[in-house]
Amino acid sequence: MTQRKLALVTIIGKPNAGKSTLLNHLIGQKIAIVTPKVQTTRSSVTGIVSTGDTQLVFIDTPGIFRAKTSFEKAMVRCAWSNIVGADSVIFLVDSKKGFDDESVEILDKLKQHNIKPIIAINKIDDRNSKKDSIMKQLSNLEQDFTIFPISALRGDNIDELIKFITDNAKEKEWLYDEDALTNLPERFIASEITREQLFLQMQQELPYKLTVESESWEILKDGSVKISQVIIVSRQNYKAMILGNKGERIKNIGTKAREEIAKALDIKPHLFLFVKVREDWDTNPLNYKYLGLKWKK
Repeated sequence: MTQRKLALVTIIGKPNAGKSTLLNHLIGQKIAIVTPKVQTTRSSVTGIVSTGDTQLVFIDTPGIFRAKTSFEKAMVRCAWSNIVGADSVIFLVDSKKGFDDESVEILDKLKQHNIKPIIAINKIDDRNSKKDSIMKQLSNLEQDFTIFPISALRGDNIDELIKFITDNAKEKEWLYDEDALTNLPERFIASEITREQLFLQMQQELPYKLTVESESWEILKDGSVKISQVIIVSRQNYKAMILGNKGERIKNIGTKAREEIAKALDIKPHLFLFVKVREDWDTNPLNYKYLGLKWKK
C-alpha cells in the first residue's frame, strides 16, 4: 500500500502581494476573496489539493505590515502564528513593488525561526515587474531559500511550484477528505463574498473597516438556502453610503453577491442584507472571535 504524503504550506507576504489569488489558483477554485484594497484577507483561509498519494494544505494569511491599531496587530499575529508547524512557507513578493526594507524584515524573521522559505516573486507578467532587480538583490543575501518567479493570476510557473512542494512532502496521514477544498464553513465564505462585493462596487468610497456576518442560514424545502447577513460599519454615514439612493446600491451589491455565492458554493441562495452601525466593532476584542483572530493589548 502506497504511503500517503502531506505538506502544510503557509503563504505569507505584504498586503496586496497576491496571496489570495495564488491560493485560488493553487486549488483551482475561488475560496479567498480578492480586491484592490489592502488588508482584504483578515484571517487564515485554508485551501486543500489532493492528488495521487499527496495532500497539500495551503494557508492564506493576512498581509504582514507595520500595524498600529489592535485590529491590525491581531491580523499580523494571525499571519505569523501560521508559520508554526508549517512544512513549507511561501513568502510571496510583489515584483511591481520590489524588495524593500519591510520585505527584508520578513525574511530576517523567517531566518530567526530557522525557516528556509520559498520566495515566490509574483506578477512577473506585469510590464512594471522588477523581477530581475529582486533576483539580483536576493543573490546578495546570506540566507538559504528557494526562488520561483511566478504569476499567480496567469499561472506562470505554478505547476513547477506545486511539484517542488509535492516532492518535499512528508509521509503523513491526510488531514482532510480527498474531495475537500477548504475547511471554511459555507456561511463564512458567503459573508466574505458579500464583503468582497462591497469593496469592489464602492472602491475608494468605503474604508476597509467594515465586516459582514451571516446571522442566519436556513435550508428550505426546495433545497435553496435563505441567508440573512448583516453589514457592520463604524459610522452612520457609511450606512447611508452602502444603502444608496432609495436602497439601489445595496440592492446591486446583493444581486452580485448572490450570483457569486451561488457560483462558489453551488447552491441557490436567497440573500437578505441589512446594515448596522457598531462604532467599536474593530476595537472591541469580542468582535474578533468571528474572524478567528486573537486579541492582545
